[in-house]
Amino acid sequence: MLTVRDLSKHTGVTDHAVRYYARIGLLKPGRHPENGYRQFDRSDIHRLDFILQAKSLGFSLEEIAEILQDSERGKSPCPRVRDILKRRIDENRRKLETLQRLQTRMEEALEHWEVMPDGVPDGRSVCHLIESESGDVGHA
Repeated sequence: MLTVRDLSKHTGVTDHAVRYYARIGLLKPGRHPENGYRQFDRSDIHRLDFILQAKSLGFSLEEIAEILQDSERGKSPCPRVRDILKRRIDENRRKLETLQRLQTRMEEALEHWEVMPDGVPDGRSVCHLIESESGDVGHA
């Protein structure tokens, strides 16, 4: 049997992470009959490695829990895994496009600002560099 610390050392995660994963049900330790401490077995090393691998692919802890539940019920989680990853790829692509537009706008602004003199706040202006930029500005 493994303690929280043992499992932590085997997998490279913190003790806190092991306890958290147990608290939210991703890990299901037994309890030591005399002191009530969490006890893990060797299969928990594999389970925690799976959790870490899924996280590294961008799966949320909630999604990982669903995948593990499918597996525990004898149902293939593969269709769910594919669907989640397809959706995540589309989301990431949209975010990357947004970031690329922001990067371009920032680079253009900096190029424009390089030739502008520094300004001094005069009560009407905070920073004339930012205020000189026109664009899609939302008003709150």
